[in-house]
Amino acid sequence: MQILKVIWNFFQNQILGMKWLNELIGGGLGALGLDITNRWIGCIQFFVYDVTKIVVLLCFLIFIISYIQSYFPPERSKKILGRFHGIGANSVAALLGTVTPFCSCSSIPLFIGFTSAGLPLGVTFSFLISSPMVDLGSLVLLISIFGAKVAVIYVIVGLIIAVVGGTLIERLHMEKHVESFILTAGSVDIETPDLTRKDRLVYAKEQMLSTFKKVFPYVLIGVGIGAIIHNWIPEEWITAVLGINNPFGVILATVIGVPMYADVFGTIPIAEALFAKGAQLGVILSFMMGVTTLSLPSMIMLRKAIKPKLLAVFIAICTIGIIIVGYLFNAFQSLIV
Repeated sequence: MQILKVIWNFFQNQILGMKWLNELIGGGLGALGLDITNRWIGCIQFFVYDVTKIVVLLCFLIFIISYIQSYFPPERSKKILGRFHGIGANSVAALLGTVTPFCSCSSIPLFIGFTSAGLPLGVTFSFLISSPMVDLGSLVLLISIFGAKVAVIYVIVGLIIAVVGGTLIERLHMEKHVESFILTAGSVDIETPDLTRKDRLVYAKEQMLSTFKKVFPYVLIGVGIGAIIHNWIPEEWITAVLGINNPFGVILATVIGVPMYADVFGTIPIAEALFAKGAQLGVILSFMMGVTTLSLPSMIMLRKAIKPKLLAVFIAICTIGIIIVGYLFNAFQSLIV
């Protein structure tokens, strides 16, 4: 058992976390005669290390996930979801969201397509909640920073929010609050051709390049913010606002996250810096969930498809779920970190 623990720690810290890379960059800066204890040099080290680490993991994960996704085009996904009913359908939709787009704005067109195809509204909302909040990429990146236990629990609670949220919307019978052009659009059931392995590899490569181009600016912004937090903002400021002494930290983090627009890859470097400075785990994860699920641009897009009342219910369910999860993580932080 001890040997397995050593192997896992090496995998988590050196393969996923790439701690060797941070040491290499620090050594390189030192060899140039630069003082890595200097704040500006520390910012450079943090920025170069995190951007490199995230880009390497990002490209690898997008390629793998896109290859998997090639087996689940919209037509096939619709057929899979159509075989299930009740909470089982919500659960499958939430799981399907883990292998689809990486941000909420990319998920909305699929949500519209599924709704137009006649799938139950609650099922499509389970997919819409899960898709940006939880994916295989976030699982791996969270493991590299917070460890496997936190990452797995994050994914599980994200799926629970998606299933519960979709189920509640289904029980409220709010189909009349979907815009009429979506309900009357219908769908064209196009038979997806069988793809060869080469076709899937080409598709995965194209998806990787396309997603990377969309995500990379947010990675740079997120790492830049993380570098500033890590090297310039005093730890006592972070702990005062987002630490254990502020009972409203979770609510504050969720509200702050809403106007922002990024995907999970852009929020992780900020989360990493906040955690190092003493912010509570629940506060950090609530911020990440708020940014990825309730960003203002995605809500504006979603408003084109659904009416204000349904949009308000969706926001309320997600917000309450995120806040509850944040406080639960805070309460049990000592047991899971």
